[in-house]
Amino acid sequence: MQKQTTYIASLIALLLVIGLGSWWYLANPGKKAPETAPIDRSALIRPHSPSEGRADAPVVIVEFFDPACETCRTFYPMLKGLMAEHPGRIRLVMRYAPFHKGSDKVVAVLAAAHRQGKFWPALEALFSNQSDWASNHTAKADLTWKYLDGLGINMEQLAIDLTAPDLKQAIAQDLNDANTLGVAQTPEYFVNGRPLPSFGFEQLRQLVGDELVKTR
Repeated sequence: MQKQTTYIASLIALLLVIGLGSWWYLANPGKKAPETAPIDRSALIRPHSPSEGRADAPVVIVEFFDPACETCRTFYPMLKGLMAEHPGRIRLVMRYAPFHKGSDKVVAVLAAAHRQGKFWPALEALFSNQSDWASNHTAKADLTWKYLDGLGINMEQLAIDLTAPDLKQAIAQDLNDANTLGVAQTPEYFVNGRPLPSFGFEQLRQLVGDELVKTR
């Protein structure tokens, strides 16, 4: 008798599920059932985020990066090449995601350089010499300073800015936003708010191309 009661209860539950599903499709013709919640777009860009490209560019790429990440270094010139292929139509926004050991200190150096308008030359100098100051997934910030010489950076001011509370807050905000957006590795890209369907530079190129077509 107990088995029969359990069977009847299971059958009723199944019929309820089917009935609810049928009601949703009848009430929402031509629509798909919601699968996942949309990303929090407010977490994509912050006022302190370094950016390059026109402010009104139709395509905005947001990259979460780690300066000690070898793939970030490899993809960077390819990404700049992609921007050059579509002048004025792509804006690049960089977000800090220091996941490697010691990278938080290197990110602080970049953030301090950004205060002097020197983020991009500093980033390119560090990427070019990454193998010298980063190895075995560990960054050594003290070895990065010599590569900033000749970039027009006031090194005394940079050293002062490294301890600024708002600089630390900006880096913490980026890490918090990375967590909110589900960023677990670098580089991670969002194109007009859309994450890559799978990892790879060709996937990034395709997504950028799709968005460029939409904005013509």
